[in-house]
Amino acid sequence: MKIGIIGGSGYIGGELLRILLLHPKVEVTAVVSRQYAGEYLYRVKPNLRKQTTLKFVPLEIEYLKKNCDLVFTATPHGATVNLASKLLEAGLKVIDMSADFRLKNPADYEKWYGWKHSNPSLLGEAVYGLPEFHREEIRKARLIACPGCMATVTILSLAPVVKAGVVEKDRIVVDAKIGSSGGGSAPSPASHHSERFGGVRVYNVFGHRHIAEIEQELNALAEEPVTISFTPHAVNMVRGILATSHVFLKKDLTVPDVWRLYRSLYQNEPFVRLVRENKGLYRLPNPNIVIGSNYCDIGFELDNHVNRMIILAAIDNLVKGAAGQGVQCLNILLGIDERTGLEVQGFHPM
Repeated sequence: MKIGIIGGSGYIGGELLRILLLHPKVEVTAVVSRQYAGEYLYRVKPNLRKQTTLKFVPLEIEYLKKNCDLVFTATPHGATVNLASKLLEAGLKVIDMSADFRLKNPADYEKWYGWKHSNPSLLGEAVYGLPEFHREEIRKARLIACPGCMATVTILSLAPVVKAGVVEKDRIVVDAKIGSSGGGSAPSPASHHSERFGGVRVYNVFGHRHIAEIEQELNALAEEPVTISFTPHAVNMVRGILATSHVFLKKDLTVPDVWRLYRSLYQNEPFVRLVRENKGLYRLPNPNIVIGSNYCDIGFELDNHVNRMIILAAIDNLVKGAAGQGVQCLNILLGIDERTGLEVQGFHPM
């Protein structure tokens, strides 16, 4: 399959290139960047030197139609909402890395993103690109909307207990720590080294836009409404997310009970690992161990003092939280082993 990437100069575009240039079943044939059109890829992405001699090209639908079968859109939120129709009309399949088609209810875009969705007819067609729960829909999709990174790690960590109905659905509190790459490659005062380094900065204390995705997907699994309290923190690392969820149990659970809940959903999932060790340095999930990989590590502890379960989950925000998950969806769409091109272990030490 011939692959195009729109927005190839950003962090997610760079990760797509890193993975897809070595993928045995695809060929990257077009990489779009308005800013860098005409430049060699490796001058913007120096880690790709000697991997490719491709140059960035401007955005031209006819060029993409002629040279590609499928296009990844790694563009800022709001940029794909109208572009997707043109790509689909040209006969291209689309895997969108932005938020433009993740939510099913058009009104949610006004509530959570502050703009009116201009292409609501496509929301019903778009498939939410979380393979663990939408694999069969992904196989037949023309338009796949990849989840947000913090939504991915939160949904995967909470789904088993929400689906089983063992936790209070209106008392779920999530605290997420994320590395600086989660803010994208465009600099801002908040991403300036002297402001970010050495600190922990809370932002979007309530009302973070990823809540919409999390509630949408968890409500599809639950028999009663689910609401999430969610607060992210910018921490002193480049890549990775650690999500700590606090849930309150409706009934007493033992450690083996919880293991059974998680294994019932994830025992055959290639990129979900259950981590709860009795000894060693990394007894519970830690972003350091998954950086560079497509894995989501999930662990837990039971706090009998207040009948609470603490669920911890770690991913690389640029891989399982973005590009790797997109490639996993691509593999499903192609009908090949979804681990193809993604069997990379995390780096250690970091």
